Parts: sequence; structure tokens; C-alpha cells
Amino acid sequence: MKLVLTEPRYLKDSITIISDLVTEAKFKVNPDGLELIAMDPANVAMVVFKLLSSCFSQYQLEQPEELAINLNHLKQVLRRIKSDDVLTLETEENKLQIQLKGNTTRSFSIPLIDLEENEQKVPELSFPISIETDSSTITEAIEDVSVVAESVTFLAEKNLFSVKAEGDLSKAFIEIHPDDDTVIKTDSVDKFKAKYSLEYLKKMIAGGKLTGKVSLHFNNDYPLKLEYKEMDKLVLSFILAPRVDND
Repeated sequence: MKLVLTEPRYLKDSITIISDLVTEAKFKVNPDGLELIAMDPANVAMVVFKLLSSCFSQYQLEQPEELAINLNHLKQVLRRIKSDDVLTLETEENKLQIQLKGNTTRSFSIPLIDLEENEQKVPELSFPISIETDSSTITEAIEDVSVVAESVTFLAEKNLFSVKAEGDLSKAFIEIHPDDDTVIKTDSVDKFKAKYSLEYLKKMIAGGKLTGKVSLHFNNDYPLKLEYKEMDKLVLSFILAPRVDND
């Protein structure tokens, strides 16, 4: 295996985001790309990440490989990337070899680990409504409501997406209307409502570093799918369990 990335920020930024939710994970390297599916330790959130083979300037792979890695170790090495570095990934004797080549050539190796876990499968979910908007719009809305509460309620209908949070004394309410930057897709005349943890969402919206657009998909008291895509380069999506009120 020899994978060369001339835009290593796509891997660096993705691993920084993912490592806030998952500490150890197994990458599958196949002809389509580098892929990871992992649950956070509390089983509240799933991360699905794919760095497509078309993102790499060189993608040599004799056969599919699996690489189980401590993401914090990987993140520490990737933090050393400079803007003009070319990144090369190779496997050798149970280690991942990482080379950063710019003005200097720097080589690192981190151990592959034994990760005993059941294979993660992405659940089949059905969403009656989806919202596509600028990453910055969602980032701002989540940061706004996190000032007053620990959970957020998403409300959506055909021509309106709202983000609401209520603390003991304070409230925040943001309305996002369809326009050139925001598209709401639904065949239903219903209204949809679900509540989610802001602690998790604040980690997930960091995906806005990767691409200018985000899509959200949800249903009444149902998991949220939050997806960041960069054409021919990567897909980073999250599935977040809802917070269901007992009252």
C-alpha cells in the first residue's frame, strides 16, 4: 500500500474532528478509498468517513487492507503537516509509516493496534425532510443556542427550518428560510421536531472546516444525519441519537 496526498488537510482536519468522538478506529482501505465507520464509546453517535481514492495523487493498493489505529496518535503526527507538505502513507511490519515531504522530508511511524470490535454497519434510516445549507449557517446556529442550553430542538416544515433551545431562564430561537443558500426538501405537509445533544453537535459542526455546505436529515424523535461532502474528495457524516423527553 502506498497512498500519496497532495492536499493532506483533508485527512488532517477529518481526523482532528473524528478523534473528538472516537479514540480508536479501524480504517478499511479498498479501491474506492480510505473508509472508517465507528461509534463513540457511549453509543450515542456514529461517524462515517470516506476519503475517496480520487483525492489521492497516487493510490497503490495490491489488496484491501484494514488498519486499526489510535486516532490521538495519528492526530499528533498529522498536526505536524505544513501547508505545502505532500503526505505519503504506507504500511510496514504492523506499523503505519507517514512521510511529510516539503522543504524537508520527515518520517513518522505509529503502531497498528488490535481492535476487537463488532463490525459497524451504517443503519438504514428513512428521512422525510432534508435541509441543505451553508456550513457556516449551521455552525452559527449551534453556537448561538449552546449559550443557553445543553440540548437543541430542530423544527422543520416545507418552508422553514428552526433551531430552538431553552435553559432554566434563557431561550434562543433561530429561523432559517429557504433562499439561494438554503434548500428544504420534503414531500410532506407535516411538521417535524427532534431534540439532540449540543455537546455532540458542537464536535460535529467542525466538519464545516472541510466544505462550505452541509446537509441535515431528521424526523420526529429520530436520529439526525449530518453530512459534509466535497465532490471527488471526501464524505464525513454523523448519525446522532435523539434526546427523547420523558414528560
